Amino acid sequence: MQKESQNAIPDHRPAGLGCGRPTEITALATHVPPRLLTNADFEKMVDTTSEWILQRTGIVERHVVEPGVASSDLGAAAATKAIAQAGLTPDDIDLIIVGTTTPDMFFPSTAALIQHKIGASHAWGFDLAGACSGFTFALATGSQLVSTGRHNHALIVGADVMSSIADYKDRATCVLFGDGAGAAVVSAAKDPSLAILDFAHEVDGSGAPFLQMPAGGSLRPATHETVEQRLHYIKQDGQAVFKFAVRKTEEISRLIMQRNNLTPDDIDLFVSHQANMRIIKAAGERLGFPECKVMINLQRYGNTTAATIPLALTDALAEGRIKKGSLVLLASVGAGFTVGSVLLRWAY
Repeated sequence: MQKESQNAIPDHRPAGLGCGRPTEITALATHVPPRLLTNADFEKMVDTTSEWILQRTGIVERHVVEPGVASSDLGAAAATKAIAQAGLTPDDIDLIIVGTTTPDMFFPSTAALIQHKIGASHAWGFDLAGACSGFTFALATGSQLVSTGRHNHALIVGADVMSSIADYKDRATCVLFGDGAGAAVVSAAKDPSLAILDFAHEVDGSGAPFLQMPAGGSLRPATHETVEQRLHYIKQDGQAVFKFAVRKTEEISRLIMQRNNLTPDDIDLFVSHQANMRIIKAAGERLGFPECKVMINLQRYGNTTAATIPLALTDALAEGRIKKGSLVLLASVGAGFTVGSVLLRWAY
């Protein structure tokens, strides 16, 4: 099939998204805690060097919460800003979906806690456990629910306090993670051509052993032994995760582009989950994106899991790399394994 030009993308969503009304991101906001944890700080905590961290990950610093600050606190702060930016009030929100790996507690849901904190009295909601794909999964889910016409405004939140499950005695993993949140308001699109155009998601449960927190759930409830064995922290097989992330970021992104008859020339910005600079660059090169079309900001935040994509989008907007009409491709790979991609044309 002959490729259409960028401007020729139809003003309706692809058939894969169904026949509901088009949806758009009408507002986006983020929040990170003020406290910084730098590579120099890690030199005093574990056997590592700032140069090693930078070369292996691309990270310079990350934001971490003070004791007692939870994912719902970060998410509520981002959500409040996003709702105001959209010109709405909390009462206008019908639905809250929170992508998080670090819920405040097993129950109630972090979505319920955020609903209460922001005063969204008419909203229902739920948490979505997609790990680093939490925001892309939640964005696609919220878009579908708004597209039915039963909801007018969905609040999509990606929030994680990864410092709460980072093992600061494990130099291979603790340097990777930071805390943060992002929130987007999804509403019916005013212009059908400026909308969420397509998405594709996958899970591969065979990858569970390579990135997990082994204890704390129903399989291994907390005991003295699980605590002593430090099983309530992130455990990762770095090589396995790296290889899978590069391969699947490329595959899911290529799938979306092929399905929409696009090439890298048509995409204005590629925004991948911000886990490791080498993963992002390798995937971008395989896909054929020039560096100017690949968004990287993990040097300032580290891996904030479900918050990385909204943080990257917000910085891209501030830098003028996304404007109204920009064609943006999102991609994510996370524990599970989870894989996600969303294609959208920016609405504002």
